[in-house]
Amino acid sequence: MRLPLLALLAQGPAHGYELKQDLEQLLGAAYPQPNIGQIYVTLGRLEKSGLIDGEEVEQSGRPNKKTYHLTDAGREAVQAWFEETSEEPRVRDEFFMKLALAPHTGLADRIALINKQRRQYLNTMRSLSKLAAAEDRDNRVSQLLIEGAMLHLQADLDWLERCQEEWERPQ
Repeated sequence: MRLPLLALLAQGPAHGYELKQDLEQLLGAAYPQPNIGQIYVTLGRLEKSGLIDGEEVEQSGRPNKKTYHLTDAGREAVQAWFEETSEEPRVRDEFFMKLALAPHTGLADRIALINKQRRQYLNTMRSLSKLAAAEDRDNRVSQLLIEGAMLHLQADLDWLERCQEEWERPQ
């Protein structure tokens, strides 16, 4: 949460609720909605670490609000984040660990695990399809997020098929 908040602050000062709304509007309903408490805790930590500065802003008839802006160190952190590549592929996959360990425990069948996981992926794809249909078509970021999730799910389904073929093949 810290780096996305810093990136949003690169466009200008904002307070916590504005940042929450910006994230929700940008990413749409497909992305887990940020918790306002988490946002304010993260802003406090970013301020303590010198990546942002906060300033109390008076409001008439309402409590003061705190507006945050990037420091030079914060801007450098965002630039460094954009320069980093993501660490993929996933080799520490919990489901694969279950598949690998199932025959050693005698507590689960690999094919049953694969079938159960396949149903989960298909249900998730159906939910994402409904979400894509309901989501604002003009929100390209949200549509691309949903499309990416569905492509990952399709790859996971293909991989499950490969695992099933491997373990159903006579030894």
